[in-house]
Amino acid sequence: MKTYDKILAAALRVLEEEGGAHFSTRTVCMIAQVSAPTLYHHFGNADGLLSAAIMEAFKQFLQEKNTSIMSTNPKIALRQGWDNYVRFASTRPRLYAAMMGRLLEGAQIEAADQAYQLLKSNVQGVSDENQLAVSLETAVDLIWTSANSASLLHVTADIRKGPSPQPSVVNLIRESTMKLILKTDE
Repeated sequence: MKTYDKILAAALRVLEEEGGAHFSTRTVCMIAQVSAPTLYHHFGNADGLLSAAIMEAFKQFLQEKNTSIMSTNPKIALRQGWDNYVRFASTRPRLYAAMMGRLLEGAQIEAADQAYQLLKSNVQGVSDENQLAVSLETAVDLIWTSANSASLLHVTADIRKGPSPQPSVVNLIRESTMKLILKTDE
């Protein structure tokens, strides 16, 4: 493995184990078994390394979404996309929190934009079948918001001093949103 890749993998590990608030180049150097000057040679500074790690995390997230087998039924595919999003946050909550934090700070990350466009495309598929009960824009906003809300339950489990949400709660969030945006079958 190249030195750059070793450092990047170590940075992702630190983000997954410690989160963005405890991100430390010293820890990254120890895990990657490189010196600080080597890290700075490749990434410039701690923020450069953090930015590269967050971009890599979004690439991994997008790759997982793109390689998932999706139903040809647009309504089912929309649910599957929602589930994939929340699953990523549930299995990698500290990394997900760091990723969202970076976006909230105003970072422009191409893979994040592509993931959002994928959501819009999935909703457009439902719209093309005349199955939306609300406008396309409203449906996208509701899906985005509900997936992030369910994800936030996973991210904040420690803060709430409780376990991750029960699957029934996550399903209720998803299905409540689907009920709002989809036409009912007659």
